[in-house]
Amino acid sequence: MIVSPSLLSADFLTLSSEIEMLNNSKADWIHLDIMDGMFVPNITFGFPVISQIKKAAKKPLDVHLMIEKPERYVKAFRKAGADILTVHYEAVVHLHRCVQEIKNEGMKAGVSLNPHTPVHVLEHILPDLNVVLLMSVNPGFGGQSFIPESMNKIRILRQLANEKNPGLIIEVDGGVSPDNVKKLADAGMNAAVAGSAVFKADDPSGVISELKHVN
Repeated sequence: MIVSPSLLSADFLTLSSEIEMLNNSKADWIHLDIMDGMFVPNITFGFPVISQIKKAAKKPLDVHLMIEKPERYVKAFRKAGADILTVHYEAVVHLHRCVQEIKNEGMKAGVSLNPHTPVHVLEHILPDLNVVLLMSVNPGFGGQSFIPESMNKIRILRQLANEKNPGLIIEVDGGVSPDNVKKLADAGMNAAVAGSAVFKADDPSGVISELKHVN
């Protein structure tokens, strides 16, 4: 299981300490949620903060763009330090072109789907993707509850990936915790984004290990 703790739930007053904790933990990636206040009703942070995080992080930066027309900024996010760049299907008109640009910049390419978007819309681009990020909450805010129908979407996507791209990483974001990670893994998830479950815990590193070593 790839574990990608989301800094959206971290304490930004002690961000360097939070990143150091992740560096020393079993986390594989560090998940950064980028929001523009247009595609989603929230605003987070941009290039200056990402660049500083990159200086401190010893894990790849898993950058999730919840912004309109993300294709405008592919090169800028690479320059800031993104290693994996995920855009929303709902936000890009020319998705294939955007995915190719991400890969041409040397990043892993991901596409994210909102809870209401069916997985079959990615059928013809699935072979080109490294990651599909399924939102199991409505994007924009941390701490939300897992949407149960997401479990079925994971199963359908795993079946589709087995046919078209067996090495696809299926990442799930929203309400993921030690309580449901086993069921999610059984359905086909192999990358877990966890925010509140990690950073609000008494032992964040312990929670990361628990997610990482799901049986």
